[in-house]
Amino acid sequence: MNSLFDSDSASNVAEYSVSELSGSIRRTIEQNFEHVRVRGEISGYRGPHSSGHAYFALKDDRARIEAVIWKSTFQRLKFRPEEGMEVIAIGNVTTFPGSSKYQIVIESLEPAGAGALMALIEERKRKLAAEGLFDAARKRPLPFMPKVIGVVTSPTGAVIRDILHRIADRFPVHVVVWPVRVQGDGACEEIVAAIQGFNALETGGAIARPDVLIVARGGGSLEDLWCFNDEAIVRAAAASTIPLISAVGHETDWTLIDYAADQRAPTPTGAAEMAVPVKADLEAQVASLAARLKGAATRQMDNRRQTLRSLARALPSLDQLLALPRRRFDEAAAGLGRGLTMNTANKRRSFERIAAHLRPDLIRTRISDRRRHLMEAMNRADRCVERQLDRRQSRVAAADASLRAFPSRLVGQIHRAEDRVAGLRARADAAMAAELRRLKGALAAQDRVLQSLSYRNVLQRGFALVRDAAGEPVKQAAAVQPGMPLSLEFADGRVAATAGEGGTPPQAPKKRPPRTAEPTKQGSLF
Repeated sequence: MNSLFDSDSASNVAEYSVSELSGSIRRTIEQNFEHVRVRGEISGYRGPHSSGHAYFALKDDRARIEAVIWKSTFQRLKFRPEEGMEVIAIGNVTTFPGSSKYQIVIESLEPAGAGALMALIEERKRKLAAEGLFDAARKRPLPFMPKVIGVVTSPTGAVIRDILHRIADRFPVHVVVWPVRVQGDGACEEIVAAIQGFNALETGGAIARPDVLIVARGGGSLEDLWCFNDEAIVRAAAASTIPLISAVGHETDWTLIDYAADQRAPTPTGAAEMAVPVKADLEAQVASLAARLKGAATRQMDNRRQTLRSLARALPSLDQLLALPRRRFDEAAAGLGRGLTMNTANKRRSFERIAAHLRPDLIRTRISDRRRHLMEAMNRADRCVERQLDRRQSRVAAADASLRAFPSRLVGQIHRAEDRVAGLRARADAAMAAELRRLKGALAAQDRVLQSLSYRNVLQRGFALVRDAAGEPVKQAAAVQPGMPLSLEFADGRVAATAGEGGTPPQAPKKRPPRTAEPTKQGSLF
């Protein structure tokens, strides 16, 4: 019975088509929100569409509403909207039946100041610029022809396909993709880890270390690109040792990573064009240079060949070069026999002339002269030896006399040295005794000062030193808790004790009466 009743009730409800329901909702919203005044921050503004209309959104920290300015209204505006600007919009709220969304049709727009996000970006930009992260001096040039390119982007978007396609068209190289999220929770941490991970790769490792990095993302609103304004990503890009290209959003989109990167590309495709040259252009340039080199080498060879021919014509022929040596050889060969005959005759005449002077009596005379000269030399040698022996004997006698007198001189020197040492010993003993007396007096004075300042003298007068369990002195009664172990040090030893429950609270120190008489002067401690 209940199910039958429910079925009958449902069948009595009026039936609407989708168009009728959407139209009814639209009329209801337009009647209740026909003229509203909204304050919010412009988000996702990309300028007027090709049709002349402007589409963007108004947002605050908790909500977001789509907005549109028709072409006729946009032309009457006194100022042009800008991304992140906080404005006051006047218009009516309506719906878009095609997608079941509501939006505000703006009729008037007034600036209300810079948006909170843009103000935060400007503040962060000034802070990082003051640290020098945006300085042009620290930016590194991109390599002309990288072997490996590292790409940090989403693996599922159209950006990575555009980059790979553009690199393959221009100059195919090895591309290493580090997949990350480019929007939403955890995107900042993944991008920072990707940049640092690429920099941590070693050259020649299992994964090739890139020569250049590309951090890319497609276009979007300020909120979509917000993670690229994060301070951690900016610092990671600035600290990268690999040259880095920032390709975030479209040409009008600027994020803080664009200032810290070594190069900023207007689009991800532009980043691929910056990273690699055009292979066809390089091949054409190489071919042109090769043709020029071949032509230059051909011309150089022709010039050298022409110079060689000119020099060859200036050289004499082989017969001209050998004519004079050949004539000299013939003349020498013709005079050789005659010269040998004349030389033999000359040698014979010389031999006969020398042989005429060789007689026995001349030889005997020369031998007698040589014998006489030898005897005279022997006599002179004997006399020299005798004189040398006499001189050596005289030197030995003088040395013997000197050695005999040496012990007496040595004894005298020893006695004088002993007297001098005895005098120095006596002076040293006297100086040492005086220094010991001085040091003993100073030590005694210091001991008297130490005894006068020692707390043990106070213990001798009946006082006791209270220590806690750690052995530290207890200076105030407030520091003692009931049941606390204590150590009492007297003049003759220590006694263990335990703090009790009773006791009087510490009293304020009594004021001393003013002194009337002159204080007694303290005497010398020494």
